[in-house]
Amino acid sequence: MKSTVLWGLVGLNAVLLFLFAGSFNRLSTAQAQIHRPADYLLIPGEVSGGSTGLVYIIDSTNGRLGAMAYDESSRLLQTMPEIDLNRVYSAATANRR
Repeated sequence: MKSTVLWGLVGLNAVLLFLFAGSFNRLSTAQAQIHRPADYLLIPGEVSGGSTGLVYIIDSTNGRLGAMAYDESSRLLQTMPEIDLNRVYSAATANRR
């Protein structure tokens, strides 16, 4: 019984030593970002006829517009569905011709 426990501990120590040595043997490789993060433009605004302020959020990389407003009475952040600016701009240039 003692020899089985002894050989089990020897095996466990060998595995732990192997894992410990393997952590120092890894090569460090540099990894670049595949996609660059989006550029955001935040513009404060006001609602006509109301006391609530809002923030317009423009994602210039993906061409999207959204807005958020804080509702103090319900203590919730209200969000506007996003608008695809590329579609809006292409419709505006098509109407110009």
